[in-house]
Amino acid sequence: MSLDDFGAAALRRMDPETAHQLALAALKAGLGGRHDARDAVLATRVGPLSLPNPVGLAAGFDKNGEALHGLARGGFGFVECGSVTPRPQPGNPKPRLFRLSEDRAIINRMGFNNAGLEVFARNLARRPEGAVIGANLGANKDTDDKAADYVTGLLRLRGLADYFTVNVSSPNTPGLRNLQGRAALDDLLGRLAEARGPEPLFLKIAPDLTEAEIVMIVEACVAHRMDGLIVSNTTLDRPDSLRSAQAGESGGLSGAPLRDKALTTLGWAHGVSRGRLALIGVGGIASGADAYARIRAGASAVQLYSALIYEGPGLVMSIRRDLADRLKSDGFGSVQEAVGAR
Repeated sequence: MSLDDFGAAALRRMDPETAHQLALAALKAGLGGRHDARDAVLATRVGPLSLPNPVGLAAGFDKNGEALHGLARGGFGFVECGSVTPRPQPGNPKPRLFRLSEDRAIINRMGFNNAGLEVFARNLARRPEGAVIGANLGANKDTDDKAADYVTGLLRLRGLADYFTVNVSSPNTPGLRNLQGRAALDDLLGRLAEARGPEPLFLKIAPDLTEAEIVMIVEACVAHRMDGLIVSNTTLDRPDSLRSAQAGESGGLSGAPLRDKALTTLGWAHGVSRGRLALIGVGGIASGADAYARIRAGASAVQLYSALIYEGPGLVMSIRRDLADRLKSDGFGSVQEAVGAR
């Protein structure tokens, strides 16, 4: 067990939110992370983005973009920070983060707790050179016109991030997922299209959508010249397989129980988009095999979060090595050659 992974094991014995804050503090202080050798087979593209490897950090870990220098040394091909809302907000009452250890899962009902756009923008302005950094945009809980909040975030952060993600799929902000309906989505995406700069723009969707809803969302994104979809956010479902005593907590479920559902949703999106949108696969990815399955199902890249809590930071390099071996073994010269090859 490496020193980093030993630290991760110690954090798992603490209250989940306290452990999260300590991990962030350690990264800000320069602990953990190291320079890593690159494998040419893993270099890839996601729409217009060039990545050194396809293994990214999902939004939610670094909500304020405060530990980007430490995260950039963690072996990720890209790091997504946020979600950020225009105004600071405390989020939902505690406790609001739960480990389902028996299920290798997490339930959270954080509620977009963050320090707001101005703090976020200052942190992004000091971002590490050479790292690919994305900004995940959210809406304040008490905003009536939530689409306006996304436009505000996009305008304030233009030029500070390499790409933007529009998060309309968190289950912990009342009314947010309603933005995935066609009329609301057309309004939101139309406003964003007018406000956007040159940076790629992705929409993050829920795994709890039907195939017909995925068809509608894909067509709306193509119509408004979005660059891609991130598939998917946490789920409100509670599979019968859950064993943890905390399985009944409200909030979004992530981790291993989400794997199959997120993979199915990704497959639908790939089948409908037919290459018109870049896809990033998220949800239950904990191994090179999981990452490879998403790529073969249509994802150009993947993102991790929950699995890192259980496996430690060494998981990133483990997935990268395994993924490179699988690509070479199957005769692929690059990640892009394997996208959608299932």
